Amino acid sequence: MYLEELRTLLARHARPDWTTAVDGVLISKVDRPDRPEPSMSGTLLAVIAQGAKRLALGERVFEYGPGQYLVASVDLPVTGQFTQAGPGEPALGFGLVLEPSAVAELLLEAGPRQAPRSGGGAPSGIAVADAPAALLDAVVRLLRLLDEPRDRAVLAPLVKREILWRLITGEQGATVRQLGLADSSLSHISRAVRWIREHYAQPFRVEDVARQSGMGVSAFYRNFQAVTAMSPIQFQKQIRLQEARLLLATHPGDVTGVGHRVGYDNPSQFSREYRRRFGVPPSQDAARLRRGVRAPGALLP
Repeated sequence: MYLEELRTLLARHARPDWTTAVDGVLISKVDRPDRPEPSMSGTLLAVIAQGAKRLALGERVFEYGPGQYLVASVDLPVTGQFTQAGPGEPALGFGLVLEPSAVAELLLEAGPRQAPRSGGGAPSGIAVADAPAALLDAVVRLLRLLDEPRDRAVLAPLVKREILWRLITGEQGATVRQLGLADSSLSHISRAVRWIREHYAQPFRVEDVARQSGMGVSAFYRNFQAVTAMSPIQFQKQIRLQEARLLLATHPGDVTGVGHRVGYDNPSQFSREYRRRFGVPPSQDAARLRRGVRAPGALLP
């Protein structure tokens, strides 16, 4: 029942840039299957109303379709693609950016009964589940407000809070709840992820990053792997290569310089790892980017 109206609303309000009149609400509409493309996940809720999508995080692959949702609690390097879409039946999706401060506020109001269970370590940074009717109902009501500008400013924040609450108390609630807890395992790993992203071009010792994150080395390594599906060094490599691709779009004739700027002293190693990640050597990918042609993207594990 909710999916039919959800499809109608998403199709009507979809824009090329995926934005909407409600802050933090995104709509995707894709009319053909696409190639795997690397990007950062952001921290968000994504609900599929039509079609299907595949997302790879390290060695983990997540697939979700109509009536299912994905939550990403850490901004991670992923490879994604819509696998089912067509001109007559485009893939349609709803997205909501998840703000840690909003999660924390709800947890404070709810009290200790909603605290995550202890002893389980950090949950995966990305999870998929079936969307319950109450969550779909709230998403539909939020999208209806796109047709009601007079009510939108007052009611949209209330419905967004309801959606957050449905997530916090739902199947993947542990992941979402930790997003708002300053001392959770996930928050410690998020700090490490943020530090590596900001200092991706410089070498580091895992022991030093663990200490900055407030964790012992063994616990840090175990939790980092659980959240990101990668080791800290593998994570740094993914960030370096994604940054290199962005730089090549504006500096296509300076492959060696770009490799050095993102932390590679060896041009051969840079070219080898870039090709493994994106399917083509950096020089060839730079030419594609300059012509505005989409590159093949990374191979799924």
